[in-house]
Amino acid sequence: MDLISTLPGSMMQGFFPAGWDLPKIDKLADLPPTTLGERRSWWNAGFEPVACASLADFDTFMGHEIALEILKARQAGRPIAFILPVGPMGMYRWAIYFLKEWNTPCDHVHGFNMDEWSDAEGNTLPPELPGGFQNAMGQAFYGPLGPLTVPKKQRHFALKAELPTYAAQIADLKKQGAKLVTVFGIGRVCHIAFWEPHFASEFSSDAEWKAQTHRLGARLHPLTIEQNAITSFRSRTTLVPAYANTIGPALFLGADRIIGGADGTLGRGMQWQGLSLRMTLCHEPTPWIPSSWMPTLPGRLFYLQELAGPLLAECN
Repeated sequence: MDLISTLPGSMMQGFFPAGWDLPKIDKLADLPPTTLGERRSWWNAGFEPVACASLADFDTFMGHEIALEILKARQAGRPIAFILPVGPMGMYRWAIYFLKEWNTPCDHVHGFNMDEWSDAEGNTLPPELPGGFQNAMGQAFYGPLGPLTVPKKQRHFALKAELPTYAAQIADLKKQGAKLVTVFGIGRVCHIAFWEPHFASEFSSDAEWKAQTHRLGARLHPLTIEQNAITSFRSRTTLVPAYANTIGPALFLGADRIIGGADGTLGRGMQWQGLSLRMTLCHEPTPWIPSSWMPTLPGRLFYLQELAGPLLAECN
């Protein structure tokens, strides 16, 4: 007896994205933890999953990866563009540490935040509110860098008037020799940014799906709302907006390199991200699982070893 056998007629029927093959996903959940790092045929030759023994290691390794890209671009005398998330966040502290240790100015860095809470029309939170991503980035990264920080005119946020300009701005930077790096986390429903799996139903082909640059007022999946209630709003679901502005696959899959992170453990054996990580690494790419495309790009995906499982029941 499990969800699949009891789904018909339940309140969960029709809840999951229509393109999810639940029996197939369940088989991925049964894979031994040691198989997560086994290369799949669709992985980019330059893609590497990196298991981290602790959250401290995870934050440090990921922060070092970001800082090193900034340093290399500085040394090469070229601009660098980052697509940046608000979650995971611990890596920003370590990126700051390394950049300060190396005395590396960031005036060649262009930051494009991948998403922002919104209403159905794409209107966003005031930048000073603590739940907003503009505020979070100022507190976690741009502010603490001090005199080394990214110039304000090179900090971009997914606002109604600016998000539609991202693609052209990034294209212009690439013409100037910039490298594009996508930094990302993986959503509970395997979204990248707030590009949700149910959007797949709107497109007739993978190519059409991949061509999408952004969406204003994206309708979020209930699991996304609950994930953020747990991770960002101290369980207060009523504070979480039901919509968001977000970049699309044309931007997050347009990266020259990726730096990903999965740190979704809760302590005492509880976690929310183990299945999402397996779907990302082990399921062949499909628009119904947006994160499944990330291993097709060069770069690293850091994850907490605990997320590898085994994904077996344990009452807490």
